[in-house]
Amino acid sequence: MDLNALKIIVTGGANGMGRYFAERMHHAGASVAVGDIDENGLSSLDDGIYRRQLDVTNEQDCETFVGWADNVLGGVNGLINNAGIIQDGLLVKSSRRTGEVSKQPMSQIRAVIDVNLLGATMMVRETVAKMAAAKRRGVIINMSSISRYGNRGQSAYVSAKAALAANTVTWAREFQRFGIRVVAIAPGMVETPMTANMNQAALDTITQRIPVGRIGHPEDIWLGVKFALECEYFNGKTIDIDGGLSF
Repeated sequence: MDLNALKIIVTGGANGMGRYFAERMHHAGASVAVGDIDENGLSSLDDGIYRRQLDVTNEQDCETFVGWADNVLGGVNGLINNAGIIQDGLLVKSSRRTGEVSKQPMSQIRAVIDVNLLGATMMVRETVAKMAAAKRRGVIINMSSISRYGNRGQSAYVSAKAALAANTVTWAREFQRFGIRVVAIAPGMVETPMTANMNQAALDTITQRIPVGRIGHPEDIWLGVKFALECEYFNGKTIDIDGGLSF
């Protein structure tokens, strides 16, 4: 798809990679509508980018947002499912000092699943319904993660990102009748506000495991997103962009 013809929604686009994607697409000539719960982040987006608060865990919010975006963009034909949260923790752990066993709170597990999987699913449903009703072809990009292969301390996140990769195949098959492609991008460790707050020793340990010798930049992931948007023959697959970390 030509980026100049793109009329796309980006969830979680007020900060981090989502913001980077939104601004790159806008500068390339696309019409972009960003949804996020972060009002301050939304207000500082580049002029010309449409923005509105969005809680992807709220079904009515998703429906209302997509209707608004479809209107202001003049007919949405794309979605980047980028909204996500992490609530890391072992499912069950024991204290080295006392031996006491504790469990990860279900509130954390539900929050991660609600945003990363159910929210993404609702946004796909609402966006594709609009596109199908108007007989508009287009593309859906799900932001998965290399964590989907399994990662200690991320049970809920792994489950959500693995499910998104699997549903990328399912939805590609379901939506082929509408001329809508569905693809996924799975980043590894990337420079974002979240990683900026990581313990430096932990970050150095991860970096040492990456064959290219560094963590990713948002531009690295954007290049994969741009390919997914533009290549009409790419469908139903997930691209790992991780510098070789998941070899």
